[in-house]
Formats: sequence, structure tokens, C-alpha cells
Amino acid sequence: MSSSRSRLGRAAAFRGIRGAILGGVALAAASMAWSMAWAHHSFAMFDSEHQIKVSGTVKGFQWTNPHVYIEMDGKNVKDEKAEAQHYTIECASPGILTRIGWKFNMVKSGDPITVIIAPLRTGEPGGLLKQITLPDGRKFLNGGPAGKPNIE
Repeated sequence: MSSSRSRLGRAAAFRGIRGAILGGVALAAASMAWSMAWAHHSFAMFDSEHQIKVSGTVKGFQWTNPHVYIEMDGKNVKDEKAEAQHYTIECASPGILTRIGWKFNMVKSGDPITVIIAPLRTGEPGGLLKQITLPDGRKFLNGGPAGKPNIE
């Protein structure tokens, strides 16, 4: 009888060790996934301190994961010498935008829009959306992680 108790005790100890190892592996995997997601969502490429306002016409609207994109031809409204350029504007994910009131069909090619963006640090025409003003005057933000506009 003591040998069967002994076997049960060893089996329980083995399950405990196995559970601890599997838990450690799961924790390590979750940590790696979190760090990759954090790195992916870095906003370092955008200059959030020097935001600009761009007005123009939508050329494309991509409601896709992991980010929604707006393609537009427009110019910086604060720069009188600015020429129209083609901008690629990065937005949050469809899930985040849906939760704050966006709809998949609210931006259409040909729409006149005004956006406030954190421009690319490289100087290329593009940026991270902070706010969009639609043709009907409604304004939408880009969700919490992107932050709010610091200009009007």
C-alpha cells in the first residue's frame, strides 16, 4: 500500500513540476508576443510635437488590419507656399476605430477632408492621424494610443 501512495506522490510532484515548466514557457511566450506588439505599435517614426493640418481629397480608404489607411492628395493649410502632395495617413485598427464611432464606409474616394496628423520624421508626406474632419463637419479622433491633436 505504501508503494502505491509513493507512486501517487511522485505522480503529483511530477504534475506540479510539469505545470510549473509549462507555465514558465507560456509566460515567456506571452512576454515575447507583448514585446513584439509593443515594438510594432511604436510611434517613434511620427513627430507628435509638430503636428500639421492637411486639407485635400481622399484617393483611397483601406479598412484593413492591422491599420486603417487613408490615401489623400492635399496640402498643409498653415503653409501658404505648400503644394499639393500625396499623403498616406496611418490610423488605428478597425477594432479601435469601431469602438470610438467610426464606420467602415464613412470615408470615400473623392471626399474632401481635413486631417490633423503627426507627420513622418523623414519629411515624407504622410503621418499618424490625430483627427479627421469629414465633409459633413463631423470630427473623429484616432483612438487612445495615438493621442489627441495639439493644434486646431
